[in-house]
Amino acid sequence: MQLVDESDRGRASRVRGRRRSRVLSRYAGRPLRLIWRYVGRHKVAHAVVLGSVVAAVGFALASQYGIRNLIDALPRGHSHPEALGYAFAVLVGLILADNLMWRVAGWVAARAFVRVTGDIRQDMFDYLLGHAPSFFADKQPGVLSSRVSATANAVYVIENTVAWTALPPTLTVIGAIVMVATVSLPMSVALVAIAALLTACLFWLARKGTSRHEAFASQAAAVDGELVDVIGNMGLVRGFCAVNAELRRFDGHLHAEAVARKRSLLYLEKLRLLHALATALLSAGVLGWTIWLWTQGRATTGDVVLVGSLGFAILHGSRDVAVAFVDLTQHVARLAEASQTLLTPYSMPEAPKAIPLTVREATVDFDKVSFAYPGRRPVLSELTLHIEAGERVGLVGPSGAGKSTVLALLQHFYEPAAGCVRISGQDISQVTLESLQAAISVVPQDVTLLHRSLLENIRYGCPDASEADVKRACEDASCMDFIAALPDGLNTIAGDRGTKLSGGQRQRIAIARAILKDSPILLLDEATSALDTASEIVIQAALERLMKNRTVIAIAHRLSTLQSFDRIIVMNRGRVVQEGTPARLAQIPGIYRDTLARHGRRTPAHTLN
Repeated sequence: MQLVDESDRGRASRVRGRRRSRVLSRYAGRPLRLIWRYVGRHKVAHAVVLGSVVAAVGFALASQYGIRNLIDALPRGHSHPEALGYAFAVLVGLILADNLMWRVAGWVAARAFVRVTGDIRQDMFDYLLGHAPSFFADKQPGVLSSRVSATANAVYVIENTVAWTALPPTLTVIGAIVMVATVSLPMSVALVAIAALLTACLFWLARKGTSRHEAFASQAAAVDGELVDVIGNMGLVRGFCAVNAELRRFDGHLHAEAVARKRSLLYLEKLRLLHALATALLSAGVLGWTIWLWTQGRATTGDVVLVGSLGFAILHGSRDVAVAFVDLTQHVARLAEASQTLLTPYSMPEAPKAIPLTVREATVDFDKVSFAYPGRRPVLSELTLHIEAGERVGLVGPSGAGKSTVLALLQHFYEPAAGCVRISGQDISQVTLESLQAAISVVPQDVTLLHRSLLENIRYGCPDASEADVKRACEDASCMDFIAALPDGLNTIAGDRGTKLSGGQRQRIAIARAILKDSPILLLDEATSALDTASEIVIQAALERLMKNRTVIAIAHRLSTLQSFDRIIVMNRGRVVQEGTPARLAQIPGIYRDTLARHGRRTPAHTLN
């Protein structure tokens, strides 16, 4: 049997996981810092985009001078055609340069922004997988998956909004004010004051609407969660004639989302309307001021055109800046809400100095372990248990006795309230999660398969296994016969959670997966309780082959599956109340013998040693 060790790739993954836990959780609810983190990964590309946008805006503003020069050259055009030609050439050159810079910015941004989106989606998914099982138990899968996409999409929209909607008018306003100052300093100062006041007012009002935008983001995520929940349980929905009830329930969620969206959008429209009215009045004032300067002989015709167009650019630019920041506020609020959910600090982070688990002898020890699920009474109370390497141990007892909790704690799904769990003498809370998972194979009662081929599902714990190895595992698991009968054989898609296969077929695939993984410790969680007699006989034979030379811990309600085991542990209220061989316990009054009697089984005729 292979000993558990870690490859360089696994070690790098562990280091990356620790860094994720330390760093990414700091960005929960801090969207701007989160964006900057990923922008910093592609500094050069973003610098090129920024430089190109600045240059494009500069050329666009300079073209206003070009237009002024062209207009001023027109009266002298007949006598000085070279001046007119020069003004025309300069204007055309500025227009071409303006368009070229926009294309450069767009070309680079198409790559840089997509890379940022991919980085965020990868890291969010990576971080999400590091959460303890209790995190996923409290949240709908659809809500979490939608937030991974929402985080990446929000950053993509924010980057595009800044680059194409917010930054250009901001630069335009600044540049236009400087240019207006060359004609009329008082007008420039007035435009600065008006634009700053208008932008500040709109931005302040936009921030007051943040709660509306966050409410809409939360409702949208809830709708996604409901969709995934219902679609993933269509058998249940149809089996209980609940289609109409689910439609009514979903209609309620859609109505709540629509109300939240309407409140968010109407608030934005009110801000846009306020700015439009202010812009119309101020534009008329700027134009009137410019014409008055011309009547006083203090401005040329070209100056009138220049100042008028720049004044409009400033006022309309301030509107565009305000609107862009309003939109950004909405998207930043969505990003904050999504990141707050995903980047919750790990409840069970890997120990800072965790070392790989080395299994020389696959012993298992529970040393005075106590545990309670949050908000519930204790499940285990000072449980002490020792299992020898290669020993087969069955756990039996009434529901709520703590059997499944023992398996969960052994896999480090939860942290004990007291005591510790050891494998091969090592405290599992001090070893790397990857090495612990490699040491344990599980065959559960309710087998879940991914919506992938049977080959990929069987290889899941050993992705580098050859197809020949997979087929040998299938032979040992007694599933090669039905796989060969499928149209695509091992390439057959299992369906969502393996729904294209029967319960017995899924169980055999799970056994083949465990055989291929070849871990020294095997956990069987009621692996045959839901099967018919014929399937149970086939799977029991496959399990016998799987259990060879492994430390086995099995939960079983069918006591017949435990008759070949070395020891039975009887649990009740989180404690061990009986233990011994099946033959011995069958002779002793207690839960085990009572369960045998209820199953209508005759007590085996064994003599006690």
